[in-house]
Amino acid sequence: MKNIFVGNLSFNATEDSVRTLFEQYGTVDRVSIVTDRDTGQAKGFGFVEMSGDAEGLRAIDSLSGHELNGRAMTVNEARPKGDRGSGGGGGGQRRSSNNNRW
Repeated sequence: MKNIFVGNLSFNATEDSVRTLFEQYGTVDRVSIVTDRDTGQAKGFGFVEMSGDAEGLRAIDSLSGHELNGRAMTVNEARPKGDRGSGGGGGGQRRSSNNNRW
Protein backbone atom coordinates (compact mmCIF):
# COMPACT_ATOMS: atom_id res chain seq x y z
CA MET A 1 0.00 0.00 0.00
CA LYS A 2 1.22 3.50 -0.83
CA ASN A 3 0.29 6.43 1.42
CA ILE A 4 0.44 9.73 -0.49
CA PHE A 5 0.51 13.29 0.84
CA VAL A 6 -1.45 15.81 -1.24
CA GLY A 7 -0.70 19.45 -0.42
CA ASN A 8 -1.79 22.84 -1.71
CA LEU A 9 -5.32 21.57 -2.19
CA SER A 10 -8.04 24.05 -2.98
CA PHE A 11 -10.24 24.62 0.05
CA ASN A 12 -13.15 23.62 -2.20
CA ALA A 13 -11.63 20.23 -3.11
CA THR A 14 -13.71 17.26 -2.00
CA GLU A 15 -12.70 13.71 -1.20
CA ASP A 16 -14.68 12.62 -4.27
CA SER A 17 -12.83 14.99 -6.62
CA VAL A 18 -9.44 13.87 -5.28
CA ARG A 19 -10.47 10.21 -5.49
CA THR A 20 -11.58 10.62 -9.12
CA LEU A 21 -8.24 12.19 -10.02
CA PHE A 22 -6.16 9.44 -8.38
CA GLU A 23 -8.32 6.57 -9.66
CA GLN A 24 -6.93 7.26 -13.12
CA TYR A 25 -3.72 5.62 -11.86
CA GLY A 26 -5.09 2.67 -9.88
CA THR A 27 -7.23 1.52 -7.00
CA VAL A 28 -7.79 4.14 -4.30
CA ASP A 29 -8.47 2.63 -0.88
CA ARG A 30 -9.02 5.84 1.07
CA VAL A 31 -9.01 9.62 0.68
CA SER A 32 -8.83 11.91 3.68
CA ILE A 33 -8.86 15.72 3.49
CA VAL A 34 -7.66 17.22 6.75
CA THR A 35 -10.01 19.71 8.38
CA ASP A 36 -9.74 22.07 11.33
CA ARG A 37 -11.29 20.35 14.33
CA ASP A 38 -12.95 23.55 15.58
CA THR A 39 -14.31 25.06 12.35
CA GLY A 40 -14.54 22.04 10.05
CA GLN A 41 -12.76 24.07 7.33
CA ALA A 42 -10.38 22.20 5.04
CA LYS A 43 -6.72 22.91 5.85
CA GLY A 44 -5.54 22.58 2.24
CA PHE A 45 -3.95 19.14 2.42
CA GLY A 46 -4.86 15.51 2.72
CA PHE A 47 -3.82 11.92 2.15
CA VAL A 48 -4.60 9.25 -0.42
CA GLU A 49 -4.01 5.54 0.15
CA MET A 50 -3.55 3.43 -2.97
CA SER A 51 -3.44 -0.37 -3.07
CA GLY A 52 -0.34 -0.83 -5.18
CA ASP A 53 3.07 0.76 -4.72
CA ALA A 54 3.64 1.00 -8.49
CA GLU A 55 0.26 2.66 -8.99
CA GLY A 56 0.98 5.08 -6.17
CA LEU A 57 4.37 6.04 -7.58
CA ARG A 58 2.84 6.59 -11.01
CA ALA A 59 0.17 8.85 -9.46
CA ILE A 60 2.82 10.82 -7.57
CA ASP A 61 4.90 11.33 -10.70
CA SER A 62 1.91 12.30 -12.82
CA LEU A 63 -0.04 14.49 -10.40
CA SER A 64 2.67 16.52 -8.68
CA GLY A 65 2.12 20.06 -9.96
CA HIS A 66 -1.26 19.12 -11.51
CA GLU A 67 -3.91 21.81 -11.06
CA LEU A 68 -7.12 21.00 -9.23
CA ASN A 69 -9.60 23.84 -8.83
CA GLY A 70 -6.95 26.37 -9.87
CA ARG A 71 -4.18 25.26 -7.49
CA ALA A 72 -1.08 23.25 -8.39
CA MET A 73 -0.99 20.32 -6.00
CA THR A 74 2.08 19.08 -4.17
CA VAL A 75 2.02 15.28 -4.33
CA ASN A 76 4.61 13.03 -2.70
CA GLU A 77 4.98 9.93 -0.60
CA ALA A 78 3.71 10.53 2.92
CA ARG A 79 6.29 10.13 5.66
CA PRO A 80 5.50 8.13 8.79
CA LYS A 81 4.67 10.25 11.84
CA GLY A 82 8.05 9.53 13.44
CA ASP A 83 9.97 10.91 10.44
CA ARG A 84 8.57 14.43 10.59
CA GLY A 85 10.63 17.31 11.92
CA SER A 86 9.67 18.75 15.27
CA GLY A 87 7.30 21.67 15.09
CA GLY A 88 8.55 23.54 18.09
CA GLY A 89 7.01 22.81 21.37
CA GLY A 90 7.22 25.16 24.24
CA GLY A 91 5.98 23.78 27.50
CA GLY A 92 8.82 25.34 29.46
CA GLN A 93 8.40 27.58 32.45
CA ARG A 94 8.72 31.34 32.27
CA ARG A 95 10.08 33.67 34.86
CA SER A 96 7.66 35.87 36.63
CA SER A 97 8.26 39.60 36.52
CA ASN A 98 7.90 39.57 40.32
CA ASN A 99 11.43 39.69 41.71
CA ASN A 100 12.67 37.37 38.95
CA ARG A 101 11.38 34.30 40.78
CA TRP A 102 10.18 31.14 39.07
